[in-house]
Amino acid sequence: MSPSPRSRSVADYLSALTPAQARALRRVLALVQKSVPRSTRALSYGIPAFRQERVFLYCAAFKRHIGLYPPVRDDARLRTALAPYANAKGNLRFPLDEPLPMALIGRVAKALAKQYAPAPAAATKRPARKSASRASPAR
Repeated sequence: MSPSPRSRSVADYLSALTPAQARALRRVLALVQKSVPRSTRALSYGIPAFRQERVFLYCAAFKRHIGLYPPVRDDARLRTALAPYANAKGNLRFPLDEPLPMALIGRVAKALAKQYAPAPAAATKRPARKSASRASPAR
């Protein structure tokens, strides 16, 4: 069984899964919520997602794996630890026939929340322009 493309909520998405898929994905969703407590669950692109100011993590269940998107970019040590689970684009695939690496998934949630956090207000302001005096060209 696979999720309906017309899922309207995370609960709808989960109800369309097989028991093994739903159990694994529920564990991942609970862990993300615990790891990033100020995040909220949402459904985006038809799959469960987590957002703060914006979506920072997508989770999906497939026939043989749980997928987490987008890739972690800002933490080289974490990317190295994730290498066995990453595809060519860096998206993560955790096989359903193996124990989920929950500590690693928690680190991914925190890293992505940080990676996609909005920049502090002071850092987003443009610096004031220097007034350039327009001297007439030398003759």
